[in-house]
Amino acid sequence: MRNLRAAIEELEAEDDDFVDPSELSRLGDRLQAKLCRVVVASKRRGEHLLTGHSPVGWVASRCQMSKNAAADRICIGEQLPKMSRLAGALEAGEIGFQAASVVCHLNERVAEAGCELDEEEWVENARRLSLKNLAREAAFTWHGVDPAGFNAKVEDAHARRQIFISECGDMFRIDGWLEPSAGILVKTAIEALARPLGANDDRLPKQRRADALVELAQHTLDEGIAPKRNGARPHVAVHTTIEGLKGELGAAASELGEGTPISSKTVQRLACDSIMHRVLKADAMVVDVGRARRTAQPAQWRGLRARYKTCAWPGCDRPIGWTHAHHLDFWAEGGKTDLPRLIPLCFYHHRLVHEGGWQIVLSGGRLKLIPPDRSVMVKRRWGERRWAA
Repeated sequence: MRNLRAAIEELEAEDDDFVDPSELSRLGDRLQAKLCRVVVASKRRGEHLLTGHSPVGWVASRCQMSKNAAADRICIGEQLPKMSRLAGALEAGEIGFQAASVVCHLNERVAEAGCELDEEEWVENARRLSLKNLAREAAFTWHGVDPAGFNAKVEDAHARRQIFISECGDMFRIDGWLEPSAGILVKTAIEALARPLGANDDRLPKQRRADALVELAQHTLDEGIAPKRNGARPHVAVHTTIEGLKGELGAAASELGEGTPISSKTVQRLACDSIMHRVLKADAMVVDVGRARRTAQPAQWRGLRARYKTCAWPGCDRPIGWTHAHHLDFWAEGGKTDLPRLIPLCFYHHRLVHEGGWQIVLSGGRLKLIPPDRSVMVKRRWGERRWAA
């Protein structure tokens, strides 16, 4: 170990620009293989019993890794001595540690089913296949020899499904795990809505995916698909004042949900297609339902559908059923909910207008879209689009 530490210190002193990453990775793989053999030897000696841990828990604690990683190291350490060709390929740097892990886990599962793995074939698979394709081939093989075991693994994955939604400062964080059949369903739905909306859509792919997820949630709420709770449809509540809605200087910030402050521009966008309740002073008693005509009525939506088949933004093909009725004259500034002054905008382009600084002008049957840089994009009502000076 002293020599190993000295070699690592010597390596750390070298200029990073002159270190071969592939060679360094191969050395790391060999060290991982050694670790696997060491932890299995510790397991056989029963060292975990001295601390009351399971073998996996003991390795996780001693090596400061997750229990999944610890179980992986134990599996590899137990299987490598049974697979001399695989161990030799890993030692020679012909395959990576993760590829060896895939084959070791497969060998363990195949053996549990009373079968024997063709080691030479799988060493060759590990050499030529990408890690993703190797894992896929291993899954097919496992299913072929042990359908019951494979199904049990699928059910275990289903039981481990989880989604977390956390408010972190000025953002929300969403992360979690889904079984393959559920994950591909969500992935397909998001990707269908995450396509660029026209040639001028400059969002990054990760931003389009985020907007697509929001659109799915928005559409679910708008269409009344979600079940009622306490007699009411699920909804997002925004608390604001007239001054806050107008964005007047010195007005208190509007509040979203349980008290998150949001900008007046966001409130104005949300107000385009939502129901407003007036509240009287501090006792919060609702006295009426406000201006119900602020939102587009069914007959007006029929008119919009006859006039526009998609989002009105040039180049956007989002279906009109996934849009909101935008007031060309902001409702908060006295605009009326009249059909000639309404256009359908999808979530992304609706946000560009309210929070992104774009302006939309309808003149002579043509939409003029004015971005913050003041150039003008023209869309004739029946589909022709062009940029104008």
